[in-house]
Amino acid sequence: MNFTLHPQLEKDSAHVCDLSLCRVQLMNDSRFPWLVLVPMRDGLRELFDLSAQDYTIAMAEVREVTERFSKWASAYKMNVAALGNMVPQLHIHIIARAINDSAWPAPIWSSPIPAQPYLKDKLELRTEEIRRIFA
Repeated sequence: MNFTLHPQLEKDSAHVCDLSLCRVQLMNDSRFPWLVLVPMRDGLRELFDLSAQDYTIAMAEVREVTERFSKWASAYKMNVAALGNMVPQLHIHIIARAINDSAWPAPIWSSPIPAQPYLKDKLELRTEEIRRIFA
């Protein structure tokens, strides 16, 4: 399989695990429980770029990750989006929202508080903790 994670995603997130199609990354922003799923196929920009078979697998993985992550985070609402305006590689944001988070009820990108990266040790602990929900 030929797959390279976009350098911006590599910089902004930590590897959690690989599913059958998608790589799961934890965004390095402690304000929100926030994962990104990246189909491990080079050259994809849009959901319709996936083959019909890969699209079915990707949507099943989105559903499974969203459900497990929602329970883990005790989310009030789950936000799922494939924007790609800043990073063209196809990736799907899965964000657990709480009524008291800094952006509620607006999208997280509207938060008045700038991104807050995890401390290195905390990022490693959080990544391992989330990895266990997919084991």
